[in-house]
Amino acid sequence: MVGCGAIGGYYGAKLAHAGQNVHLLLRSDYQAVLNQGISVTSPDGNFTTRPLCARTPEEIGPSDLVIIGLKTTANDQLPGLLRSLVTPTTAVLTLQNGLGNEEALSRLFPREQILGGLCFVCLNRTAPGRITHTGHGRILLGEFQRTSTARTLHLSALFQQAGIDCQVVDDLARAHWEKLVWNIPFNGLGVAAAAGWESCAAPSTSTRISQIRHPVMPTDLLLADPRWESLVLELMLEIINTANALGFAIPESYATLQINRTRSLGSYRASTLIDFDRGQPLELESLFLEPLRQAQAAGVPTPRLETLSRVLMRLSGL
Repeated sequence: MVGCGAIGGYYGAKLAHAGQNVHLLLRSDYQAVLNQGISVTSPDGNFTTRPLCARTPEEIGPSDLVIIGLKTTANDQLPGLLRSLVTPTTAVLTLQNGLGNEEALSRLFPREQILGGLCFVCLNRTAPGRITHTGHGRILLGEFQRTSTARTLHLSALFQQAGIDCQVVDDLARAHWEKLVWNIPFNGLGVAAAAGWESCAAPSTSTRISQIRHPVMPTDLLLADPRWESLVLELMLEIINTANALGFAIPESYATLQINRTRSLGSYRASTLIDFDRGQPLELESLFLEPLRQAQAAGVPTPRLETLSRVLMRLSGL
């Protein structure tokens, strides 16, 4: 497991707890996990497990499966991190947000080795080696630029044996766009709201994330205000229109379905809101800028996404 924050730590812990031979590639959490293991607090049952720990890829060596849970802001590190782990028979699975991650891996390895997974889960890393899981956990698993294979079904079964709901999809690209329908508004608007973006007004170019002190807006607050809920819906429809223009048939009713499902989450803080609060880099490229580029290339008007991307870029000092 490369990248052991909330996503990597949770799924890595679930696999290890089920008896799989899991190695975690760790940095700041190394000593804590080595000494105490990973503890997961969950409505599905609390548990602690002790996966194998390593500080360098060379300590792990060639692997059957490499799962990438890194933030996409660290993708420039992948060549060095994966070199010692991946052989011609290794399956490489990215569980990262947004678009372009499988394509980045295909520039390093043959596309036949690459899979993508979309995680639908509510969790946070609360301390080194400590993860709080509040709900869900499903993974949609697919091959990069091809339909499912026997390997895909085998990996899905491996996750299911660990108590993880894992379903195979034959169209990974379409699944990415479906997830963006939720990710873009709830990740983006929650941060833009904290910056005082109420009438599409962006902060000055000199503003930095560390200078912003307004609270972010979790899902329940966005949906409690009709003005913000309207923006959520408008952004969702822009993403759906783009997906349809690219050949991925997603009905407009999917937006309403996602909004209604989100109400059941209560006060949920999407990952970008947490990164923002911590002063960490935002996953702009994969979650906002690449979808925007694809919309522009397809000739789809996306004024809300353009403005949101501009606000987030300025907050990041770009």
